[in-house]
Amino acid sequence: MALNDPVHAPALGVLPSQMLRALIARGVVSGTPAITADQVQPASIDLRLGKTAVRMRASFLPGKGRTVAERLPEFEMHRIDLSDGMVLEKGCVYVVELMEKLDLPAGFHAITNAKSSTGRLDLLVRVITDEGEEFDRVAPGYRGPLFAEICPMSFSVLVRPGMRLNQIRVRQGQGILSDDALAALHASVPLVGGQAKISDGLGFSVGLRPQAGDLVGFRAKPHAGVIDLDRIGAYDPADFWEELHTRNGQIILDPGAFYILVSRESVCIPPGYAAEMAPYLAMVGEFRVHYAGFFDPGFGYAEAGGAGARGVLEVRCHEAPFALEHGQIVGRLVYEKMAAVPDALYGQGIASNYQGQGLKLAKHFRAV
Repeated sequence: MALNDPVHAPALGVLPSQMLRALIARGVVSGTPAITADQVQPASIDLRLGKTAVRMRASFLPGKGRTVAERLPEFEMHRIDLSDGMVLEKGCVYVVELMEKLDLPAGFHAITNAKSSTGRLDLLVRVITDEGEEFDRVAPGYRGPLFAEICPMSFSVLVRPGMRLNQIRVRQGQGILSDDALAALHASVPLVGGQAKISDGLGFSVGLRPQAGDLVGFRAKPHAGVIDLDRIGAYDPADFWEELHTRNGQIILDPGAFYILVSRESVCIPPGYAAEMAPYLAMVGEFRVHYAGFFDPGFGYAEAGGAGARGVLEVRCHEAPFALEHGQIVGRLVYEKMAAVPDALYGQGIASNYQGQGLKLAKHFRAV
């Protein structure tokens, strides 16, 4: 079956870039203005902010039989025109209709997630849909608009229409790998450096013993300035982050604080697969380790220039101070099949900010 015929493609899994372009050409995914070529990533499409932000009293989900437009008046405080750029304030909730719309065929569904830079700014961005009962999940055959719920958690941000804070993956059926299939894949293409810990996905741990020096992470400062999301490499990290140093492989997480840490293991996503970061069991500690969860085909893959790429962890502690130890399992990667190998891999022929990364802040900050 030709790759440009995704509606009748027999393969299950995440649709790759060439199939996503075919969906756009058919109007299955559309945008006003039209979707541009550089929005298409190896396994996803970047979504763009519209012109109006609605300041909300609270987050919400529309629920069965209700549209987002019907529910907005219940929680709306005021509307903000983003045309000339506006600041979204830390701790506030906003809803912005996105420029993209969907008309999914039967049997196709979608998931969304924040882009890597969005998550590293502690910018909570989730998609809601008409009749949606979950964030970031688009029902099979969905036809309608997409809305981004945005809550800046650590830093106020300056946004404009067209900015890309999140992305969407389209799936046909389910191609998630079982533990046995994941173990077999790891045996043929090592997915992590060292022994793989496989249980409902590929477990990974936190790295708190760097090979050089004692810098292990960053903690967001509570009273920092505004970040203009269009300014790349413009900000001094010291104005927004406190460096974390340790000599004993341990740090204590403060409740409510936001941290940037790094995985102990290198991570590899082979070309025919995609992955999503998922939270680990709450019994290991009251903290969350991801806000941006997509890993594209080719991430950390040697032939795409990413040998040894580590996963950056966006960590928020809840309820009580928690001692985090080097090598402690904190999350898992759920791997799934691509419907076909993408015609462009992460880090190969496209702009990829985090290929071959170690501990790294968002692209808006100068290198430490």
